[in-house]
Amino acid sequence: MQQLHFLHSTKVLLIIVVCSLMQTPIGAVNDTIVDENCPSLANADSLQYTELIQRMTHVCRYDRLERPIEYDSQTLKRLPIVVKMRIYVYLLQNLNSDLLQFKTHALLQLSFQDKRLAYKEFAPERRETILGQKHLSERLWLPHIFFANERESSILGTDEKDVLTSISRDGNVIISTRLQASLYCWMNFKKFPFDQQYCSTVLESWMYNTSDLVLEWEDHAPISFDPDMRLTEYNLAEFWHNTSIVHSDEINMRHGAFMGNYSSLSFTVSLQREIGFYLLDYYLPSMMIVAISWVSFWLQADASPPRIMLGTSTMLSFITLSSSQSKTLPKVSYIKVSEVWFIGCAFFIFCSLVEFAFVNTIWRRKENIELKKVNSKYIIKSTLTPRPSRRQIGGSLSNDSRARSCSSLDNIVSSTESVRNGNGTVNPAFNNYLTVHPNLPIIRTECADSVSVCSDRSTNDHVVDIDKEKKSEKDPPTFTTMTPQEIAMWIDRRSRLLFPGMFLAFNALYWTFVYCFRP
Repeated sequence: MQQLHFLHSTKVLLIIVVCSLMQTPIGAVNDTIVDENCPSLANADSLQYTELIQRMTHVCRYDRLERPIEYDSQTLKRLPIVVKMRIYVYLLQNLNSDLLQFKTHALLQLSFQDKRLAYKEFAPERRETILGQKHLSERLWLPHIFFANERESSILGTDEKDVLTSISRDGNVIISTRLQASLYCWMNFKKFPFDQQYCSTVLESWMYNTSDLVLEWEDHAPISFDPDMRLTEYNLAEFWHNTSIVHSDEINMRHGAFMGNYSSLSFTVSLQREIGFYLLDYYLPSMMIVAISWVSFWLQADASPPRIMLGTSTMLSFITLSSSQSKTLPKVSYIKVSEVWFIGCAFFIFCSLVEFAFVNTIWRRKENIELKKVNSKYIIKSTLTPRPSRRQIGGSLSNDSRARSCSSLDNIVSSTESVRNGNGTVNPAFNNYLTVHPNLPIIRTECADSVSVCSDRSTNDHVVDIDKEKKSEKDPPTFTTMTPQEIAMWIDRRSRLLFPGMFLAFNALYWTFVYCFRP
């Protein structure tokens, strides 16, 4: 009996031992599985940075697709995350007037609070900031910010992109990215090349509206520029930043298919164009070309080949000079200040050609022109509407006039003889001037080339010399005769003063408009 009892006790002990041995590995395995799914943060002070980041961003603790969530302590309402922004501009290349864009190289810095990454509670002795590059930022939640007016953009860097990520003890995350972007900039060329352009850089939230994410500028120096940055064609006059809200709906789908209000940040730079290049390469040469066109006023009016060659060459040279300046500008519908200058200078060159055609036409005239006074009024009036001379009116300049004058006088004399009878009495049938004056005198006239008597009569007739009677009468107003050549030279002499004076007046109006008027 005792042996049988011993055997039963031994079996019971073996069963207990086996069961205990079997239960111990099962618990150990379960513990191992739990630790692998959610690694412990114990002894975080002794962990390496990489291992610490891996444990903090493990899927059991961190979801990179979900933004950091905070609640209002009083209303328990879910608050949007605040992302602060700062931009440091390395390079600002000159504006491309044809494509309406400019290129910039800048450092974009985003900072926000993510308490899921705060490690000061379980690693109190670790006070250094965790730094990493792109691989660190790929494990974190990041706000999706984009340039609203970009043409193209990219992150700078070769093999490893220039992305710097830092995580502080309290969970403050800073993402710094060096990037380049070509941004659209609408330009106004009404005052080109004295224009001032305003170009903006607009950054907006792409994925989250204002109920989830709000963009703000940093309180201290949100916009800064490299002190060594230089522009060749422009001067950076001033800059400012702005905060706004952009509405997106079914019509304005600037944020994809998402509707709502989105936070937006922008900063604008004012660029004043440098005019030194245009003064030396466009305005001064055009002034010289216009002045060269005035040299024709010192040439004789009948010198057609040199004056025509001078006028056409100056016009073609000026058109070539102007076309070279407008090649880089877009084809706009409004009038630019440079085009006003082009029209003014082309008008003066064209007027010098017209002046040559005018004086050359006058030079080739044959008749002299009689003037009441030698001044601009009477010279221009007589030149534009020439009248026959006084002698021509009297019948002494042209052969036809002389023929008509002489024949008319002969008819008068013959009429007188026909009125008279053979005995010297007057025919009563003619009751006119001849009947009243039976002894009609014979009129003697002087022709332009020689003095001739148109009709000779008997010595009993009265011979009256008209020129002598006129001398005895009161002298009429005096007239001055100028040859066409003298008038042409007189116009050239006046043009030497008139054209420069008008060009100076045009310059005074032009430069006053340029510096006093703002579109």
